Amino acid sequence: QVQLVESGGGLVQPGGSLRLSCAASGSISNIYTMEWYRQAAGKQRESVAGITSGGSTNYADSVKGRFIISRDNAKNTVYLQMNSLRPEDTAVYYCNAYVRDSSSWKLSNYWGQGTQVTVSS
Repeated sequence: QVQLVESGGGLVQPGGSLRLSCAASGSISNIYTMEWYRQAAGKQRESVAGITSGGSTNYADSVKGRFIISRDNAKNTVYLQMNSLRPEDTAVYYCNAYVRDSSSWKLSNYWGQGTQVTVSS
């Protein structure tokens, strides 16, 4: 089994910054694309940013130029540096990853439990 655990959420004022982390653990052979999603109250979950195992990245238009996704393959961890935060960035942020299990060799998609980010003065 594989687990994804997010951390780093919290309350921040508009214009501030936060750094989210998501660490994968368990029976891991390979981690492929890792992504951050978010879900605001009353809205659908949306993709924020993604990064491949080779380091190629993509971003939602709403966060381009403000958020940076990165990963440390040695630590099985993906990060989301969020700068110039706005009230509309308030949401629960979820980590998502495609992982090949080292025991079963099965490729599966996993979600973390989510971390709350609140941008408010």
